Amino acid sequence: MRKINCLIVDDEPLAREGIKEYCDQIPMVKVIALCKNAIIANEYLQSYEIDLIFLDINMPLLTGLEWLKTLKNSPLVVITSAYSEHALESYDFEVIDYLVKPIPFNRFLQAVNKAERLLVKEGDNNTIFIKTSNAIKRVATSDILFVESMQNYVKVITERETIITHITLKQMYEQLPKNKFIQTHKSYIVSKNKVEEINGNLIVIRNCKIPISVRLKKEVLQSLMQ
Repeated sequence: MRKINCLIVDDEPLAREGIKEYCDQIPMVKVIALCKNAIIANEYLQSYEIDLIFLDINMPLLTGLEWLKTLKNSPLVVITSAYSEHALESYDFEVIDYLVKPIPFNRFLQAVNKAERLLVKEGDNNTIFIKTSNAIKRVATSDILFVESMQNYVKVITERETIITHITLKQMYEQLPKNKFIQTHKSYIVSKNKVEEINGNLIVIRNCKIPISVRLKKEVLQSLMQ
């Protein structure tokens, strides 16, 4: 997949630069322009193929939501606002995420991963970005065997390596395609295609035994048998 072309639309210079710094750390994202209002952003939208907009709400001339009302075929939109009170209203415009400033990088990365999943054509190799202590790794979801929660971080076990990232299991699950992954336990997510054996309340993947909780067992078995 080509890079994700994005616009950053915010009337505050520091906010624009902060989001651009985040984007610059993600190889798949290309910033086309930083726009201080929706009028300027509209010109870029007519001249470039834009995939994703990071959009503030409270801006002069036109608010972010007022601008969205004028767009017939809007790109994907992630709201970046200092205020949470517009969250419900914004989803009327089918925005894909709502980020409240100051935005943690992990949360920003989660939104970008969601955008990429929506942009990738069905059947293409899906990938996600995972932040480690010193890098951001692009990982094909087809390489992931399972994910294990370790309190305040998770271990992503792949065909080649184990990657540690400081997010919750819930946040990781939200980034993974639901047709390929299933949560088997409060501490585990498995790739359905990698399951080799089900033995009682255990799933076997590459000689690793992953528990199935009593609460989730029926759902897990039904999902794996489909």
